[in-house]
Amino acid sequence: MAATDRDVLPDKIKPSHYDLSLYNLELGGAFTFQGTVKITIVITSPTKEILLNAHQLKVTSASVTSNSKSSKTSEIFYIESSQRVSLQFPEELPSASDATLSIDYSGIMNNDMAGFYRSRYKPEVQPSASVPKVGDFHFMFSTQFESCDARRAFPCFDEPNLKATFDVSIEIPKDLTALSNMPEKGTQEVKEGMKVVSFERTPVMSTYLLAWAFGDFEYVEGSTQREYHGKKLPVRVYTTRGLKDQGRWALENAGKVVDYFSEIFHIDYPLPKADLLAVHEFSHGAMENWGLVTYRTTAVLFDEKHSDAKYRVRVAYVVAHELAHQWFGNLVTMDWWSELWLNEGFATWVGWLAVDHLHPEYQVWTQFVTEAVQSAQNLDALRSSHPIEVPVKDALEIDQIFDAISYLKGSSVIRMLSNHLSVEVFLEGVSNYLKAHAYGNATTNDLWAALSKASGQDVNTFMDPWIRKIGFPVVTVAEEPGQLGIRQSRFLSAGDVQSSDDDTLWWIPLGLKTDPEDTGASPKALTGKEETLRNVDERFYKLNTEQTGFYRTNYPPARLASLGESKSKLSNEDKIGFIADAAALAISGDGTTAGLLNFVENFKDETSHAVWSQLIMSLSNVRSIFASNEAISTGLKAFTLRLVGSATENIGWDFKPDEDFLTGQLRALLIGTAGLAGHKARFDAYLKGEHDAIHPSLRLPIFRICVNEGGQTAYSALKNEYLNTKSIDGREICLQAMGRVQSTELARDFMNFQFGEHVAVQDAHTGSIALAQNAKTRSEVWKYVKEKWDIIYRKLSGNMVVLDRYVKTTLGKFASLDVERDIALFFKDKDQKGFDRGLVQVSDTITANARYKERDEMLVREWLSAHGYL
Repeated sequence: MAATDRDVLPDKIKPSHYDLSLYNLELGGAFTFQGTVKITIVITSPTKEILLNAHQLKVTSASVTSNSKSSKTSEIFYIESSQRVSLQFPEELPSASDATLSIDYSGIMNNDMAGFYRSRYKPEVQPSASVPKVGDFHFMFSTQFESCDARRAFPCFDEPNLKATFDVSIEIPKDLTALSNMPEKGTQEVKEGMKVVSFERTPVMSTYLLAWAFGDFEYVEGSTQREYHGKKLPVRVYTTRGLKDQGRWALENAGKVVDYFSEIFHIDYPLPKADLLAVHEFSHGAMENWGLVTYRTTAVLFDEKHSDAKYRVRVAYVVAHELAHQWFGNLVTMDWWSELWLNEGFATWVGWLAVDHLHPEYQVWTQFVTEAVQSAQNLDALRSSHPIEVPVKDALEIDQIFDAISYLKGSSVIRMLSNHLSVEVFLEGVSNYLKAHAYGNATTNDLWAALSKASGQDVNTFMDPWIRKIGFPVVTVAEEPGQLGIRQSRFLSAGDVQSSDDDTLWWIPLGLKTDPEDTGASPKALTGKEETLRNVDERFYKLNTEQTGFYRTNYPPARLASLGESKSKLSNEDKIGFIADAAALAISGDGTTAGLLNFVENFKDETSHAVWSQLIMSLSNVRSIFASNEAISTGLKAFTLRLVGSATENIGWDFKPDEDFLTGQLRALLIGTAGLAGHKARFDAYLKGEHDAIHPSLRLPIFRICVNEGGQTAYSALKNEYLNTKSIDGREICLQAMGRVQSTELARDFMNFQFGEHVAVQDAHTGSIALAQNAKTRSEVWKYVKEKWDIIYRKLSGNMVVLDRYVKTTLGKFASLDVERDIALFFKDKDQKGFDRGLVQVSDTITANARYKERDEMLVREWLSAHGYL
């Protein structure tokens, strides 16, 4: 994208250094602060105006000093629509290679989880005296600047390719701790009870990577095994007081990950420290600030005794993902937000690579196929999807692109490419790319050039459509004696592909496997619209072995059935691919629900957690879409219970001391699906304080079952558990479980609870997702949204990431064209900025669901009846 296609700041001013001081922080009341920023700039041509970014700040004075001459502003005005401030000078500022722009300003430490903000929490132990509080809630303070919120904390040139160095100092109470990207440089007492903490100068970096935080912090500390600049690198996990021991699992992984990435990138970790900070209110999962990574508490803290074991993998992965950014994103940054995928797609893939390296027993690549690949394909199957590299004119649009396409399709395509080139060759190209562009900015083409040089292949030619074109293909197979006819076309979940939709020709690695005993697959790729594969053994074949290619495969119905009967020949990744493809093709009309049900009937004896996870997700979606038909709903429930019954009985309730991680996860999944008898006594004992009555990993399934069956009593008990739990993951688990209420009255009470004082804005979507997935309460959620939209908008729109996420996850589960029209009509006259793309995706999803329901409803009923489920 040419710079003319971007709405960017004028190029007359280039920053090279910021000296930022924050002081007079009001720790209570309006939570205001004051700041002074002195920016070293180059004035490339004479000008009477300096335009820079500022949002929700008040500039009180500004001046420019150059060649010992100072000029003060004559006028200051704000351009709210573009979040800019214009500094007007009475006389033209001459060109200068070393000028200083000084700005005094004030702002607010907001509660929107963006910019410089405050997070509320209830302390685990007696806090330091100066910790501000309101009622029972105390506060910590931190920053979140990606993508465009550094401008909420200080006036700046807030674009990723306007890199600079930073000096930061902050005035805080003496008994609190301040952190920033770099180590502390010094502390100076300035007035009674207060100190100014200053930090070492940062490397050259983008504004969105600057960070600071302060609060009642403590930490656990470790180090890397490798030495950097002659000594081991200090690694710390910071928390508010009383939680530090729950940071030990993250700490154990962080040092190893830093060493691993330093080795595979052939570049030592660039900073003198690696700090991780748990933040109590956080809009995303984590943020890769260089040297001070910030995390949602459930993404960095883990209690060995009381946490659900699934959070063990989550913490390990999120720690690795964010540390990957210290090289890929921080050391080398995308040139513009249109190439966000360069940051997020790569960090997602290499984060899983690191977890697999450290913890092969987790089998995370199988989980990746279940979660990442399928999530990406579900979104990319909508006509309203977007390319991985999406044109972005206004940086304020970018928040809606932090989605499954940038992260998960991006990482899936990288997995496909690395498998084709080999991981070793791919990482060699990545290393060369990082070295060539260190401390600068780069583009997708720069990465392709480095990979092409390392591999000797023209990577740009065959990867360009995957990155710059919308959608992905389905490969349709036609069988003839001894040969296969294969054809590629765009896949849309609505099944209504038009010729204008289907104009992309993808390079598709076929991964053809004809011998189930063979660990490899054919390297052949489909490069045209269609092709014939000859001399194929018809007894067994499989395309897209290990699901490394980002496409769906549509086999003839008889072949799908035969593969189901010979599933022992398939890897877990292949089983997941067959199940997910069959379910998606049923929705689009390229397959049938009957074909899916016939196929999965063969999986009663399955033992893989990831395969069961995909199977149950696919069936849950089918049950959700046909939920309004009581007979079908009853039949599908009976089908599901018969499918999981023996596996659930075999795995039982009890966790064995030497049991592997995945067996425990499978137990929780199966019990939650089957509603295993015996949950009630355990639930009652747990509520009486016998917390050992329920294993931490069984809280969610048992809580869900009890709320589903127990009505008001169980719901009220779980609400009380939410308010009083000491477990880091406890509130998240309670919100997910309370969404299983079976009455509209309890659903409305729950939604009022979510938008009341007790549930943090970061979690507003958590319970609503559960309610939307619940056929008994889904309509009540939409009714509530319509009635309370002003309240919802006011509470969530301070951070549009949160509002966009809420809209997409709350409204996308319907299968009714009438509801789709009602949603469109309701929002027609509303301000949709920040979630307009999400609304279109909701519309596309509901439309596809509705067409699927209309097309397959009677066929599903007939199948269930014929097979004894009705």
